[in-house]
Amino acid sequence: MIRFEKVSKRYGNGSYAVDNLDLQVDAGELCVLVGPSGGGKTTVLRMVNRLVEPTSGKVLVDGKDIATLDRVELRRQTGYVIQQPGLFPHLKVADNVASVPRLLGWDRARVRARVSDLLDLVGLDPAVYAGRYPHQLSGGQAQRVGVARALAGDPPVLLMDEPFGAVDPIARERLQQEFLRLQQQLHKTIILVTHDVDEAVTMGDRIAVLSQGGVLQQYDTPAEVLGHPATPFVADFIGADRGLRRLAVTPIEVTDLYTPPVVGPRTTIDLAHAAVEAEGTRWAVVVNDEGALLGWVEPAGPPDGSRQPDGSASVSRYMRPLRASVGLEASLKTAFAEMLQNDAAWVAVLDNGLYLGVLTPDTLHAALRRSVGGEPVRV
Repeated sequence: MIRFEKVSKRYGNGSYAVDNLDLQVDAGELCVLVGPSGGGKTTVLRMVNRLVEPTSGKVLVDGKDIATLDRVELRRQTGYVIQQPGLFPHLKVADNVASVPRLLGWDRARVRARVSDLLDLVGLDPAVYAGRYPHQLSGGQAQRVGVARALAGDPPVLLMDEPFGAVDPIARERLQQEFLRLQQQLHKTIILVTHDVDEAVTMGDRIAVLSQGGVLQQYDTPAEVLGHPATPFVADFIGADRGLRRLAVTPIEVTDLYTPPVVGPRTTIDLAHAAVEAEGTRWAVVVNDEGALLGWVEPAGPPDGSRQPDGSASVSRYMRPLRASVGLEASLKTAFAEMLQNDAAWVAVLDNGLYLGVLTPDTLHAALRRSVGGEPVRV
């Protein structure tokens, strides 16, 4: 746990880099600091490992005032990842990752095992990458090595300053998802600085929005910050499209789904037609005996009447694939993207491969309205 108790940092001219900051990052939580340039984000981060000393107030880690701790020991127990990974250019990847464990006095066998495990963990094959030098890596690979090095001493606290800002957008999104996967395994207490609102929404368990001069404007879950900005500054900073951003932090719920008629592949067209007429729709979902999605069918044929199905034939003869599908664990943003990518009028929702229902534009909109009006949620 990291606790800032009325922490301020003043410049010599009397202005504030951070002004009376009071917030708590719980153990295992990923807190994102976001705000404009001059908002004190990096200053807050650097206070945690005493690269910057506060003018007033206290910073506590696991209940200990860090002002009473030895700076060197504190930093060895705190992982630090920056925008440029800052790898030692004359050292191979394995030696870069091993630098902190060696400073901590680990024996060689333990260091080798730790390096190998961490490279595997960040998605770099040790047999391929351990012997390479930093200049032989792509930007994304170097950033992964930087994360591995920060984790090498198994620090309880990890500080990340624009860690993915120097890589291209595709690699950045991939690194974000990989890091979230790591966090699910490691449960580190993390403070991450970014200027990117979308990254803050994607990464954070909670977001701290700081304004100019390091004034805390709001500290809450991404869903709450997007749905209920606490101040005009937060609303302006998050942007008018915050409703769309909220899609990324709103999970699908079974109650959001529309459930059209369901038929089996051996059902006749006549029976399928009766089922859809009873529901007042034109189409039905086709599933197998186990409930796995197979496709969809229009028993009456296209609306223009250009093709009349044989009523005695089985549904499988006229069934069409339903290409757009997502898992129940997905966000509304993922479902919406899948709908757009496949130019589909609906997206099927599956739970462990079994069909549950569909999201349509209308039900997706209703789900978003439900999210804004109800309790904030996190995925």
